[in-house]
Amino acid sequence: MNREDLIFEQYRLYSEQKEKFIDRSFMTNKFYMVIVLAMFLLTFLSKGMAFGKFTAPTIFALAGIISCALWWLNMDSYNCLIKIKFSKVLEEIEKQLPMQPYNMEYKAIRDFRKNKKMFLFSDMQKAFAIVAFLIFFILLLMEVIPLFLDF
Repeated sequence: MNREDLIFEQYRLYSEQKEKFIDRSFMTNKFYMVIVLAMFLLTFLSKGMAFGKFTAPTIFALAGIISCALWWLNMDSYNCLIKIKFSKVLEEIEKQLPMQPYNMEYKAIRDFRKNKKMFLFSDMQKAFAIVAFLIFFILLLMEVIPLFLDF
């Protein structure tokens, strides 16, 4: 195998690895989406129930807050790795290839977005995690504040 073939093979493998990583990111987002929606459902359906000193909605709202925080952190980590690790490495490998498809695609997208305000899918996911976090926080406050007012 000559040098050009070796570089192309490394590029191909790294590109496939990036796509698998992106797929794993989507699966992680689906997992957190299901968890958060389940926590919403449990929070609303468990009104009036209690586990020891705490009401069930308090526990589920707290679990929802934790899930949203973990979800946001995971999305941020995946986005960082995809943008920096994979994209930068592929750009460097592409410099040694006759064509640079990722670089060409990036420039085309950047030029397309130049005149438009775009809200990226990853931004929407992060926004959803933040909104869900805030809703859970409000639900938690609605459960906890009456406890303090009773004292």
